Amino acid sequence: MDCGRKVMISVLPVILLLVNVMFMVKGNVVFEVHHKYRGRGREKAPLSALWEHDSQRHGRMLASIEFQLCGAGSFHNAALYYTKITIGTPPVDYHVQVDTGSDILWVNCQNCEGCPTKSDFNIPLKQYDLRASSTGERVFCDQDFCTAEFDRPKFNCDHGLNCEYIVAYGDGSRTEGYFVRDFFKLAQVTGNLQSSLMDGYIAFGCSGKQSGGFASSSVALDGIIGFGQANTSILSQLASSGKVKRIFSHCLSHKGGGIFAIGEVVQPKVNRTKLVPNQMHYNVVLKGVEVGGQLLNLHSDLLALGLGRRAIIDSGTTLAYLPSEIYQWLLDKVIAHRPDLKTYVVQQRFTCFRYSGNIDDGFPIIGFHFEDSMSLPVYPRNYLLQVHDKEYCVGWQNSKTHTKSGMEITLLGDIVLSDKLILYDLENQNMGWTEYDCSSSIQVRDEVSGNAYSVGAHSTSSAFCTSAVSVVSFLLLIVAHFSLIG
Repeated sequence: MDCGRKVMISVLPVILLLVNVMFMVKGNVVFEVHHKYRGRGREKAPLSALWEHDSQRHGRMLASIEFQLCGAGSFHNAALYYTKITIGTPPVDYHVQVDTGSDILWVNCQNCEGCPTKSDFNIPLKQYDLRASSTGERVFCDQDFCTAEFDRPKFNCDHGLNCEYIVAYGDGSRTEGYFVRDFFKLAQVTGNLQSSLMDGYIAFGCSGKQSGGFASSSVALDGIIGFGQANTSILSQLASSGKVKRIFSHCLSHKGGGIFAIGEVVQPKVNRTKLVPNQMHYNVVLKGVEVGGQLLNLHSDLLALGLGRRAIIDSGTTLAYLPSEIYQWLLDKVIAHRPDLKTYVVQQRFTCFRYSGNIDDGFPIIGFHFEDSMSLPVYPRNYLLQVHDKEYCVGWQNSKTHTKSGMEITLLGDIVLSDKLILYDLENQNMGWTEYDCSSSIQVRDEVSGNAYSVGAHSTSSAFCTSAVSVVSFLLLIVAHFSLIG
């Protein structure tokens, strides 16, 4: 690669939703996704698979990335949700994961060195061939996407050189390639639970070399689509061209359904709290933790470091990770509700027990309290993982023993976010949530017509996705508008 600058940045968190992506110039777009574990149910997935997924993910999340520029990008691996995107002329389908914390969309390219050749998801892996698509073209290092989009000046760039990127992670995984543009097939939402196809023209990464864990068949897919905050993300690309607002939301059901939408949600109503500024992750300020009505008095040392007052929201993480003081207090309070329980430890990290009653009746609700009077309740059916008949394990984990550095963090993943509509408003730098039936529908405003369209978790055909695991329909509404707000 002939690139003249290295840039170190922190890795964004991933709300890893692997999506059947179809983008558009105007209107709304529909996604369908599969869940990596939902075929068995999250409760039936091996505990080791859940923990190893998070461990692999956080090894990248908490690392640094080195980019060699003419261009740059970032992403994460380890997916919970995946689907298909359709690219090129003639159109070809690719299975990718959607990562709301990553910054670029990339797929494996023809003759890629070290790219996976098979997947445990029972899907055929494809490699994008630029020469085979009549509508594909390279992005060069002196073009706007590679300069303005990366917010970098032209540096050591001669006309005709590719817009290249290298991404390296703390666990040793690495990918590199160059950017191209091509047409994507888009499913435009045209009414309540209705859609029609149209095309969109998107810049994305063409991965030519990979190393580390990306070739593993257990996580192998064709690529990643990033929904991070950087200029390189799909959301930012569409927003910079005046086609969307930088607002998106997701709703993941513990039963397996789901919704993903770009645009202003008008129903249900969502209260919001401010995002912590200048963070690469989606951080909000944590004020307190409550178990069964009893509040935790956080230790002053924890507060002084700011570690007890900041929580990362990341639906790409399966479990939830707490500073050791919060973790132990919470675990003790949960178990104290059933003093007759005989607990035991599985795999040196999961506290487990046998229980024959209704867990929602037998165990307390956990409440997280944030700035702006926001609260986030977590029910026993979400944080207690059923691993066998009448056998449960606690989904809360000690972040100090999980991270390689022993860092004390609060990281709230899938077990906390399930059964809630989570909204990310990057226009106004806030986010919010509300309890919701994620197998139902939401309403999102179309900015052109002013109409509010219903988007349901199962409103489109599952024909796009052919994996053996159960389908989760993610409906991505890209709401068109011609003047950005903010």
